[in-house]
Amino acid sequence: MSVTRTSHCRCGQVQCVATGDPILSTVCYCTDCQAGGHLIEALPGAAPVLDPDGGTAYLTYRDDRFAVVAGKDLIVGYRLKDDSPTQRFVASCCNSGMFVKFAPGHWTSTYRHRFDGLLPPVEMRTKVGRRTSGLPLPDDVPAYRGFPLRLFWRLLTSRLVMLVGR
Repeated sequence: MSVTRTSHCRCGQVQCVATGDPILSTVCYCTDCQAGGHLIEALPGAAPVLDPDGGTAYLTYRDDRFAVVAGKDLIVGYRLKDDSPTQRFVASCCNSGMFVKFAPGHWTSTYRHRFDGLLPPVEMRTKVGRRTSGLPLPDDVPAYRGFPLRLFWRLLTSRLVMLVGR
């Protein structure tokens, strides 16, 4: 049986649904994720996006397994630069960060904190070389200074599975 997870903004007007297992459950510390988190958190009344140690926790889903099912007209996209291929989407009703879309990619990285219920465990921490926090790096999962081959392998195999219709 396929798992369906629901995420929602803080006030409940925007709701998203993700079906099946995520491609990956990760915490990213790259410069863009940190800057994007700060950008969202600076919005009036915004909900937190960053973890206390500056990481951004994601559940990453194939695009065909993720949808905004309520409040689509309330979703606003933000880019760090005009030509950035990455866009962060926020529920404008309460300034809750909802998800990140990398334009040429076939995946959507959803903010883990927006989901209710039992979630898959975090599998890895990426770009830890870019951390700016003075807090100790959690040692609960593998941590990589960059983006590991394992991450790209997961993205590639998920695309192949999409192409064969599974």
